Order: sequence, then structure tokens, then C-alpha cells
Amino acid sequence: MRILGIDPGYAIVGYGVIDYFTNNTFHVAAYGAITTEPDTPFEKRLLTIYDGLNTVINRTRPEVLAVEKLYFVNNVTTGIGVGEARGVTLLAAAQAGLPIYEYSPMAIKQAVTGYGKAEKKQVMELTRMILGLEKIPKPDDTADALAVAICHAHSSASTLGELYSKYNRGIK
Repeated sequence: MRILGIDPGYAIVGYGVIDYFTNNTFHVAAYGAITTEPDTPFEKRLLTIYDGLNTVINRTRPEVLAVEKLYFVNNVTTGIGVGEARGVTLLAAAQAGLPIYEYSPMAIKQAVTGYGKAEKKQVMELTRMILGLEKIPKPDDTADALAVAICHAHSSASTLGELYSKYNRGIK
């Protein structure tokens, strides 16, 4: 299964595309970040994010989108902006016909490290190790997006195995 993981934001949207196989192995297909300039009008920043995500989706052809849920932020203005950027992300995925799965930061940490309150550095290092990367991807938002994709793979592993098994046997 090809999974597009997203770490939403409006300055930086991290993305990571991984292939997950039923023998619990991964292949990194692509990762990076869509960035917007601070002095750009907000609606143009949203358009840049939308266009960038469409490019990633069209280039990598994921089967699902996994995105980090928003968590409480102290700055309401920032939270609203991130929510709007996240909405653009969900719109791009919905228009592409991708099923959307949402995970809390704690669920992502749990899936990657086995501990829901792990430190960010631990999550990033284990993401690197799980995916067999030489270095932790930069910016951090990219590593976070790959962790979201890993979370989805681990969360859906039993279902994926069952589906692929049925598919390979010709059962619908």
C-alpha cells in the first residue's frame, strides 16, 4: 500500500510517501516539504499548498492519505491558519479520491516508538531507522510526515494483511 503522510502547516507542509508491504517492510517513495513565504497573502499561501499537494499526489499516486490531527495551540491565530491549511490538504486528497485517516500526535509517537509521550528526537531517529534512511529528513516537518505514514501502516497492518491475502487468493 502506498501511503501519503502529511504534517500540516501553512509555512511548511511536510509530506512523506512510503510503500508498506505485508511483511512489515517499507520503501520510501518520496518526501519533502511544500513551503510558503511569510509575506505572501494567506490565500496565495493556501493556493501554493493546494497546488503542491496536487503535484505530489499526481506524481506519487498514493492510495491513502494519513494526516496529523490538530492539537490545542496557545496562539488561536496560528491554530486557525493551520486549520485552514489542513482543510486545503483534505480537499486535495478528497478531490483525488483518497481515503483520509487522521492520527493524534500521541498515536503517531506510540506507533513509531512504542511510547505515546516520546520526545520529538526519539520519533525522528526511529523514523529514520524504520525507513532505513542515512539521515533524519529535513526540515523536521518532513520527518514528522513520514512518521504519520508509518503510523498509518502500523495502525492498519492487520487489515492490510487480510485484504492483500484475500486479493491474492481472488476473494472479493
